[in-house]
Amino acid sequence: MTERFTDRLRRDSEPAWSQATGHRFVRALCDGSIDDAVMAGYLVQDHRFLDSFLALLGAAIATADTLPVRLRFGRSAGYVSGDENDYFLRAFAALGVSEADRAAPADTAPTAGFSALMREAADTRCYAAILSVLCVAEWLYLDWAMAAPRPLPPRFEHAEWITLHDNADFRAFVAMLRSELDRVGPAQEATSRAFFLRAVSLEKAFLDAASDPAGAREIVPAPGSARHPPGDSRPLDPSRS
Repeated sequence: MTERFTDRLRRDSEPAWSQATGHRFVRALCDGSIDDAVMAGYLVQDHRFLDSFLALLGAAIATADTLPVRLRFGRSAGYVSGDENDYFLRAFAALGVSEADRAAPADTAPTAGFSALMREAADTRCYAAILSVLCVAEWLYLDWAMAAPRPLPPRFEHAEWITLHDNADFRAFVAMLRSELDRVGPAQEATSRAFFLRAVSLEKAFLDAASDPAGAREIVPAPGSARHPPGDSRPLDPSRS
């Protein structure tokens, strides 16, 4: 059987893909043992993706070539603007993260890098490039969320972040993204591969930075400068750092 284009991209992204989906941050989130300060810092950084991510979805709507797919991207933009943003606000309140706390930290290197990558893909107006970044952002999260052990952790800050990325509608959205990239990606293979691999690398780096409260304070003054170094051997509990 012929290998799907998206399966080949994921395979070519190894070991970074598996390091991200099996990351110790993900394991601690899924078993509920993650430290509150680490979870709060992660969510503060992740919430900053919303602006660029919505711009990327807008570019997907503009460049898609069928109405049903455009409508599906529109529903996803509504979901991110509604249910997902609502989760962030409730989680911030539960974790004691004020608006000042959300605004104070600088972007980590991976946050700045991934935001820049999403805007770069959007600015290309190339459907394959846009799909490649979207596919990583959504499929990689679905991959680890589906593997989360059941029952889920008791606290909503943990459990709902998992279910936001593993439910029937989200699975259908990822399936559509993969199908679209399988359809249009091979004709622009070099572009698709470059954006896909960069996105996977940044997802892994984002989790590395989130796992390290000290490393999370390292920033990039401008997109394209130094990246947070990879690694997965640092403490998740700031009291042990």
